[in-house]
Amino acid sequence: MFVLGNFIAAVARIIDIALSLYMWIIVIRAVLSWVNPDPYNPIVRLLYQVTEPLMAFVRRRIPLHGMGIDFSPMIILLAIVFLQSFLVPTLTEFSYSFR
Repeated sequence: MFVLGNFIAAVARIIDIALSLYMWIIVIRAVLSWVNPDPYNPIVRLLYQVTEPLMAFVRRRIPLHGMGIDFSPMIILLAIVFLQSFLVPTLTEFSYSFR
């Protein structure tokens, strides 16, 4: 059963790394929105393609249009921090039960 425990621990670590990477991508996207980059730049297009589906989902669910500020990156970052502090430790502790 220790193999299953190691597998769950590895999945928890991969989720943690993926969430950290996506968090930095969201931060970079938010900073780029302040400087109005070239929309035809391949890196900018990649950042928008990776982040826009989730940001559009949050914008539809939590409409804050009258504020003038897009709060969707902040909400996504809070969700990522929640997942990193709840889901990843839960999976890690769960993996210890198989060892």
